[in-house]
Amino acid sequence: MEFLGMEKVRDGKYLKNYELSYKNKAGKLKKFEIVSRKDLKDASELGQKPSGVSIVAFKDDKMMLLREFRLSINREIFNLCAGMLEEGESIRDCISRELYEETGLKVKKIIDILPPSYSAVGFSDTTTYIAFVEAEGEFEDHTSDNEQIQAQFYSREEMLSLLKTEHFSSRSQMAAWFFTCGIRPEQLKTICL
Repeated sequence: MEFLGMEKVRDGKYLKNYELSYKNKAGKLKKFEIVSRKDLKDASELGQKPSGVSIVAFKDDKMMLLREFRLSINREIFNLCAGMLEEGESIRDCISRELYEETGLKVKKIIDILPPSYSAVGFSDTTTYIAFVEAEGEFEDHTSDNEQIQAQFYSREEMLSLLKTEHFSSRSQMAAWFFTCGIRPEQLKTICL
């Protein structure tokens, strides 16, 4: 593959659309459409600036999931607490703010923060961190009028049942599945290192 160029074709409020030109391995000129959360100057910036965080939160040997309505699919799904980094905000501050805004909970302890990974590599350059945290406090609704979110902690048995019957985002489904395998939050760092 040979990259030839990039052109912005739409500048939305939250998403920017770009058309990438390249030659495929057969030497044919091709166009590929992507969306980005960033205003990109050139191709060297593709996927370089993380946009936000997804949070895997635990409390009392249970894992939290959000049941939220997502406009893009016109239905409720199970998802992780997540959100966008604000200008000048540290990742740790973003984790605390998003957890509080979406659930009312506070971060008791950050277990680990994984390096940024691609969220939807098939059509976007968006990258986000994944954070594992211990949470504390009680659920409160601090969401905007544009969000419909219900947060709850689930045991391994409850999570296994949800995995067999409910709709999930891919990241939350993966986190939930690993949780059902019996890995406790305090084991994460020792198992992974």
